[in-house]
Amino acid sequence: MQEIPKKIQPEALYIRGVMPPKDAVYLCVVGSRSCTPYGRRMCAQLIAGLAQYPIVIVSGLALGMDGEAHKAALDVGLPTVAVLPSSLDEKSLYPSANRALAHRILARGGALISETLEPYKAALHDFPKRNRIAAGMSRAALIIEAGEKSGTLITARLALDYNREVLAVPHELDKETGKGVNRLLREGATLVRNSDDILLALGFEPKVDPLQGTLPTDLTEGEFKIVTALSGSMVRDELLEEAGLSAQEASIALSSLLIRGLIVERLGKIERV
Repeated sequence: MQEIPKKIQPEALYIRGVMPPKDAVYLCVVGSRSCTPYGRRMCAQLIAGLAQYPIVIVSGLALGMDGEAHKAALDVGLPTVAVLPSSLDEKSLYPSANRALAHRILARGGALISETLEPYKAALHDFPKRNRIAAGMSRAALIIEAGEKSGTLITARLALDYNREVLAVPHELDKETGKGVNRLLREGATLVRNSDDILLALGFEPKVDPLQGTLPTDLTEGEFKIVTALSGSMVRDELLEEAGLSAQEASIALSSLLIRGLIVERLGKIERV
């Protein structure tokens, strides 16, 4: 936070909840509000690979990728901190559509942060102000999807201004949601292919088997059986037999895992991501 110029440093920070240990490493994760299934899947996959490390996921609670980052952290038991453009009281909390997510963050031992006393409704100029705090308190900023004019690029520029490393996930070249993040890569952002790239940027030595212990902590029994039974690519009937589930149980579990981006189905075969 010291790298933020003194004239724009927050005079005070108000906290609702519990801040993570001081020795934890903070990673700011941001992206497009109009995130795609690809972006959601990459977000969940990359954050799952950080689960066994003292890492805190920081984002802005916004709709889209911010919310996905908080959810992905909660799913694998990582602490998460949301920096708000509004004050922290229930009536002012922004966005109201993510109020349930804010409650989940607090219930799981995380925190909400704001520089404004309640009550205060967020205004347009408060979003860049929020971004400077998220970038300033983090060791690096991970950008997952951003259009050419995305506000996410403001966070990336702030991170560079504060001597933070900017990490970027490559995107399809012809997609609007990837033009901004691909430009960051062209301009020198660190390419992220997997969780190990993030760990190295944060100063950690990746473990030999990064998949160990990265399962979400809130899987149902059926979901857990599906995920643990998956070894490579498997056809549906083979997976059902291996998991020991009925067709109905498997259908419910598979649908949930697909939505959450924990598995994918390609050419009739199912595999973990």
